Amino acid sequence: MISLTRYQWTVLLAAWLGWGFDVFDAFLFNYVAPNCVPTLLGLEIGSPAAKQATLYWTGLLTSLLLLGWAAGGVLFGMVADRIGRTRTLMLTMLLYALGTAACAAAPTIGVLAFFRIVASLGIGGEWAAGASMVAEVVPEEKRVEAGALLYTAAPLGLFLATFVNHQVAAVWLAGSPEHSWRIVFLFGLVPAAVAFVVRMFVKEPERWKAVREKLPPAGMRDLFGPDMRGITIRGTLMAVVALIAWWSCNAFIPAIASGLAQGSAQASGLDRAATLALVESWKTHATIWFNLGGLIGTLLTVPVAKHLGRKPMFGIYFAMSAAAIYAAFGMDWPPEVRLYLYFFIGLSVFGVFGSFTFYLPELFPTRLRGTGSGFCYNIGRVVASAGPFVVGAIAARGVDHALQAISYVALVPLAGLLLVPFITETRGRALAD
Repeated sequence: MISLTRYQWTVLLAAWLGWGFDVFDAFLFNYVAPNCVPTLLGLEIGSPAAKQATLYWTGLLTSLLLLGWAAGGVLFGMVADRIGRTRTLMLTMLLYALGTAACAAAPTIGVLAFFRIVASLGIGGEWAAGASMVAEVVPEEKRVEAGALLYTAAPLGLFLATFVNHQVAAVWLAGSPEHSWRIVFLFGLVPAAVAFVVRMFVKEPERWKAVREKLPPAGMRDLFGPDMRGITIRGTLMAVVALIAWWSCNAFIPAIASGLAQGSAQASGLDRAATLALVESWKTHATIWFNLGGLIGTLLTVPVAKHLGRKPMFGIYFAMSAAAIYAAFGMDWPPEVRLYLYFFIGLSVFGVFGSFTFYLPELFPTRLRGTGSGFCYNIGRVVASAGPFVVGAIAARGVDHALQAISYVALVPLAGLLLVPFITETRGRALAD
């Protein structure tokens, strides 16, 4: 157990809820896409045309989400350095909650895309505020543990999204896939209530207030001054590698699981109702294994980072990511086995993100912490946004093409290994003011 005061636990819980619901809202679309996309396009759910359209639009809308996420992350990172971490956390939670819930009323896929972009601005902005707040409130010697614990909200947010989608689509409205996705989106409103609780119990970090009174607000140009340029570029490159791998794999879990299940159901001669049930079951199982691996991988960043350092940690996780991606998608396995192999993708591709919540805040002084962390973690999404679009365009030709396309993503963390020797090592360093 981490030794923290009651208030420090309250701050960690507030940021943990903000990030967990951030991920929850971000990925609701991926779960409902096999039902949502065909409905809005007037296609029969489960038909070949619907499968093709779902893969294509999943890639396109995920790429748009990443662009909005990047814009929101950079924008609200600067806002967090100006108006405070707590205020920014509340504002971003409200924005992504309302944007996600509005998707439930979308009459066309174009309107749905617009609401997803609105939500993505808040989704991107929440991370920098929450990570900076935790780093500045917890004791120096507990920063790594608190940062990794903060990121455990991500797999649990995905667990929650999986549960909500399964409960609505497979239990409550099992016979109405054309309508169930709208109810799933309405659950995106839940974080709005949490945002008001955050505002009531959490105050601005004393560290930020002290620096804010002495120094003027930081600007984007400060990240590229002579003393910060190299740090900013290296931090961004680490995030770019991790983000491309993560989004290219995770964005298509429901679509690939659905395609594998539909192929298996067709080979077994199952009727429509049994096929729909199998689809929801396989989507749930694939996501659970991915999230379980992610949760364990996130927690393992603590001992690796503390005992070996940040450079070896990134090297280990990138090597594991390349191996896991190729093994799961590039090798020949029965469809059911691929569901379990998502555990190892989660352990590596997902798990490495447990480090960014403590590593990126360590790179920047207090007046630049929100701006710098938000920039490094989110600007990489502009580059990463190409991944889901390209994979989705290829995957639209069929599940086999999707598997082959994602297998090539293993080259990304392999390339990341070449960058590891050049990154900034922060092991044993105190936060700079």
